[in-house]
Amino acid sequence: MKIFRQLMLSLALAVSMTAGASGETTRTITLDEAILRARSSSVDAAVALNELRTAYWTYRTYRADLLPEINFNATVPSYRKSYSAYQLEDGSYTFVRNNNLQMSGEVSIDQNIWLTGGMLSLNTSLDFLKQLDGAKYNRFMSIPVALTLSQPIFGVNNIKWNRRIEPVRYAEAKAKFISATEQVAMTAINYYFSLLLSKENVNIANQNLANAEKLYEVAKAKRDMGQISKNDLLQLELNLLNARSSLTDCESQYKSDMFQLRAFLDIEADVTLDPVVPAEIPYALVNYDDVLEKAHANNSFSKNIRRRQLEADYEVARAKGSQRQITLYAQIGYTGTADKMGLAYDRLKDNQVVEMGFKIPILDWGKRRGQVKVSESNRDVVTSRLRKEQMDFDQNIFILVERFNNQRQQLENALRADTIAQRRYDTNVETFLIGKISTLDLNDSQVSKDESRQAYINQLYLYWNYYYQLRSVALWDFSTNTGIDRDIDAIVRN
Repeated sequence: MKIFRQLMLSLALAVSMTAGASGETTRTITLDEAILRARSSSVDAAVALNELRTAYWTYRTYRADLLPEINFNATVPSYRKSYSAYQLEDGSYTFVRNNNLQMSGEVSIDQNIWLTGGMLSLNTSLDFLKQLDGAKYNRFMSIPVALTLSQPIFGVNNIKWNRRIEPVRYAEAKAKFISATEQVAMTAINYYFSLLLSKENVNIANQNLANAEKLYEVAKAKRDMGQISKNDLLQLELNLLNARSSLTDCESQYKSDMFQLRAFLDIEADVTLDPVVPAEIPYALVNYDDVLEKAHANNSFSKNIRRRQLEADYEVARAKGSQRQITLYAQIGYTGTADKMGLAYDRLKDNQVVEMGFKIPILDWGKRRGQVKVSESNRDVVTSRLRKEQMDFDQNIFILVERFNNQRQQLENALRADTIAQRRYDTNVETFLIGKISTLDLNDSQVSKDESRQAYINQLYLYWNYYYQLRSVALWDFSTNTGIDRDIDAIVRN
């Protein structure tokens, strides 16, 4: 009965892994398919895309600030019925009644001047006043054309600094998005090989259980004939119990890893994924100098270093600019006023306004000078941190290159060890059946077989992981010797 129950359990597991449970379907999936689906359907890929879109529209907003802007401002209408204080010739005050209707409209074309940080505007406007009490009348005032300049002097030129920082920020965002897609692939590889290893462990546990049952039945017959000791029989029975327990643990881990991969790839819960061992691996022989050069040119880290240095310099410039504030305002144009709208454009007079305001601290107890020193100190801190981060970045690339170049040999050794361990175990099982080796030797060969198979899957995982780390760092496909590039504008628009 025990043998029958174990056979039924093994059969049920095999059915669940190939045909799925009731209502489930089984789908064979390769590593390439898992990576492709992760890049298109995973939540991590969606997050990376949304971050890219945010950076794209931030950059578009910056670009729009450099272009002319057309604005229309209007007050339609403004009605007032109130009393206001009015001073008479003798110095006394009285109150006068106001009851009027006003309307105004202005069209302006504004252009930021990135070279100086000022703004140049071309304006045209029309104002209308209708008196509703007393001597009722209408009055129009027009400014057909006026040219206005608003220019800060000695202050920080925000537009100029944005022209330096924002393109670097957007280039960083684009490189970060491409790296993020490679990170998504690495996560998919991690989940895929976890499931693949769990599947192999379930297969190993099934094989071990079947062999343990077979050997235990043979051992009982041999014990009855006095060919083996009681100790060997108990050891084989213990092996059988351990095999059953191991199978239960492996099945539980298999289901957990299945859930993780399905959730990450956004696959229905009623689909059973059947991962296969990759038949081929991407071949590439890389050297440190080449990877480092491509990483410095393509990786978002290099753009991040440049942006943070520029931002630190900008803070220093802004602190220095705040030490004195001088603003020039100038306007030239024409204006006209009349009782009728048409006449307001005929009787034009010159209209000029020139103003210069300034604020220069005479005594601030060193506050502004202290702000400059603080910003300069912060810049020195940022510079030191960036130098340290750059050194760590370069060192990590060196370690990664060394590990990847060594991993191919490690993978070949693991494959050879797996083949030898399996042959040794098969041979030992046959030898044990004819009584030539002990249970200890048999157990040792089984442990070696299981560990060798697991080690091969792990080494295969490490190879793929290191390869995609290289792709993510350098944004370069070393197997085809081509850059990893994406049509960012098309991605954002879609």
